[in-house]
Amino acid sequence: MKRIAYLGLGIMGSGMATNLLKAGCQVTVWNRSPESCKPLVEKGATQAQTPAQAVENAEVIMYCLANDNVVEEVVFGQDGILANVRSGQIAIDMSTVHPDTSRREAAAYAEKHVEFLDAPVFGSKNESATGGLWIVVGGKRDVFEQVKPILEPLSETIHYLGDSGKGASMKLIGNSIVATQIEALGEAMILATKAGLNPKDVLDVLHVVDFRSPIFDGMGKTLLERDFTPSFALKHMLKDANLIARLAQDLNSPTPAAALVRETIKTAVNQGWGEENASALIKALELEAGVTVESHSKL
Repeated sequence: MKRIAYLGLGIMGSGMATNLLKAGCQVTVWNRSPESCKPLVEKGATQAQTPAQAVENAEVIMYCLANDNVVEEVVFGQDGILANVRSGQIAIDMSTVHPDTSRREAAAYAEKHVEFLDAPVFGSKNESATGGLWIVVGGKRDVFEQVKPILEPLSETIHYLGDSGKGASMKLIGNSIVATQIEALGEAMILATKAGLNPKDVLDVLHVVDFRSPIFDGMGKTLLERDFTPSFALKHMLKDANLIARLAQDLNSPTPAAALVRETIKTAVNQGWGEENASALIKALELEAGVTVESHSKL
């Protein structure tokens, strides 16, 4: 399978589409902002004018879109993907959406005799660019095995979770853990600052076995540098936090820690930090505490 349609060329999608080109695939791209297609076209991709046109000759249709509403528009809308799919194609949604959205997509594609996988990704800008994403997949096992060679150039690891919606569920569960770790990092670093500790020394301790986490290492360093350049924008984390809350409510599953983090994120977004990196949620905690975590404590 070499003919790929890739729709959605944000931070994540552009990296994935580039790696598909590097892997020798024939890639047709589409994006709501057409100018985002230009760098991919310069690398050998073909640009489509509509989602329907993008999927016309594809063997595999892949897309990574901002939220459930955009998926609804691009998949189900006028000139959308479903308007022009054909029997034998495979569609892969790599967006972070509610599992109900994934299952609705699966049912709609099945009516067109098109196979479907929900395959959201963990990672951010760097992992997307370098083919180091962690992909979680829901759908038919045999379809997953069929497209696995296409996912491999995009990923460090690929995990099959079960039937439709299971990949989407795992993505929300994983994002809940990530957000909770960022909250924990912020609380700890602020408390350490107030206790008169040098935050850099604290990060050195957090790097040992009992505490070690890529979140603590990566976001801890950028926190001390006051670098909130977005690799995953806080506004998107709020979207995911709302999906997590909805999923937990649907399943009557207690998530008190996730609910607390969601409120912190909402506060930070309301302060105007939604376009900054997800770690900017720590700014809301700093605001409440009346301190700023920096390389050397001023206390």
